[in-house]
Amino acid sequence: MLENDSSENKKVSRRDLLKGLSTVPILGVFAYDYWKKKSFERLKDKAVHLNLGLSKDSPKVISNNNEKSLGDVIKIGIIGVGGRGIALLKAAGFVDPSEYNSLSKKAKSGDESAKSRIASYQNQTLLNVQIIGICDVFDMRAEKAITIASNGIQPNSEPINLKNVKRYLRYQDLLANPEIDAVIIATPDFHHAQMTIDAVNSGKHVYCEKAMTLTEDELNKVYETVKNSKIVFQLGHQNSKNETFKKAKEIIDKNLLGKVTLVETTTNRNSKEGAWIRHLDSSGKPKPGSPKTIDWDQWLGNTPKIPFSLERYYGWARWFSYDTGLAGQLFSHEVDALNQIMGFGIPKSVTSSGGIYFFKEDRDMPDTFQSVLEFPDRQFTMLYSASLANSRSRGRVFMGHDASMEVGGDLKLIANDDSTQFKDKISNGIIDPSKPFYTFPEISKLKIDGVTSATEKYYAERGLIDTNINGKNIDITHLHVKEWIDVIRNGGKTGCDIEKAFIDTVSVLMVHKSYVENRKVEWDPINKKII
Repeated sequence: MLENDSSENKKVSRRDLLKGLSTVPILGVFAYDYWKKKSFERLKDKAVHLNLGLSKDSPKVISNNNEKSLGDVIKIGIIGVGGRGIALLKAAGFVDPSEYNSLSKKAKSGDESAKSRIASYQNQTLLNVQIIGICDVFDMRAEKAITIASNGIQPNSEPINLKNVKRYLRYQDLLANPEIDAVIIATPDFHHAQMTIDAVNSGKHVYCEKAMTLTEDELNKVYETVKNSKIVFQLGHQNSKNETFKKAKEIIDKNLLGKVTLVETTTNRNSKEGAWIRHLDSSGKPKPGSPKTIDWDQWLGNTPKIPFSLERYYGWARWFSYDTGLAGQLFSHEVDALNQIMGFGIPKSVTSSGGIYFFKEDRDMPDTFQSVLEFPDRQFTMLYSASLANSRSRGRVFMGHDASMEVGGDLKLIANDDSTQFKDKISNGIIDPSKPFYTFPEISKLKIDGVTSATEKYYAERGLIDTNINGKNIDITHLHVKEWIDVIRNGGKTGCDIEKAFIDTVSVLMVHKSYVENRKVEWDPINKKII
């Protein structure tokens, strides 16, 4: 008698299954597996996966921290060391010593979240880089970054012990340092374009956080500058390093969804922090910073001159003088994910709408927002829907004639009950349309519980923080930075080079322009212009 021959499985017998798989050359392997493990469900599960040409095999093993393979030291300057800048220092292999020691103490006492975070960091590869220049307009942030660059703990648990890390008030002075080989730009978005152009013209390799630009004019200038240089450029779209996204691309390439005509992607957050109201701490008191400690004129750059505002300093993404709002902050991740998986390019047209319906504080960014992107040449539509006043988790779903695929921290395939491709498998019970017939990874190994805030949990669920490689969780931003460093040393192409960055950014600017101008916009591929 079959071990798991429950009522649910009575629809298909062992003989039916073997008959259904009669064309599969590895039948003997299945039979052996059945008799060995006496698990009918497992047999059926493997049958589905192997017959689809997919597997749940672990991805390639990450390299060890072998100092002989690290190459020459690359000296880096970082511009902007707020929250994302500190995260990028960690991705490069430098963590604040006091925070690391505190986390280690919690891990030793049995704190599972701390254990997960320490393990993820220790899984990073040593990059053999030095952070020798720090530039930030806020004294407190610059001082913290200098501590991390000078005495930070590396993934091998050893302190870096680097002397003479220099702080710069003006990024132009940092770029003038001939010892610096490459720069990481993690400032507010409205500085990215000019800083990238200046860095490239100074001969520095550039890792620039998204969003790359706020306008088409900036985009064209950045593109031409990088394109005509020999520097290595990487935009901070780290999705391409997530193993789940790689598997999703494999599924698309194998046409397992059938013809995909609709892709739906979403954003849901339900907190003040998630809506970029960030100038108050958890007890409602103003966060640190004043005109005495923040160089306000430099922070404003070429934007309109206004009196010092702590609210704007911490929540700059809410105003269109400094950002493209939800388009640049969250939609940009979604469009990059879809480009990585399907490579759909620039939309023919975009229509955006929305409004400020919940958060009534001073802001330009809508809290309710949606966009429709049409790709008539590829014959499909992309829908983006966002709410900053609701926390319902909605997936990123690719809808095809034969199946749907939901992609985030993990991946699920669910067949349509009227699928053409899977008709026989559904009729003989090998595929049940009421539940996923393929998942990746088999059991989610990502420690979502290890995150500490609602915003961080959102990013984790969207697959934007960790991935699992050979049973080990690892920060995908580290993998993205590592790729940039590897290409600087050895040549090749980065995962989000200037060509891919251009495509992603055009979509972001179309989505934003449509909302701001309250009209449908189109892409003119001849003149390379939004009209």
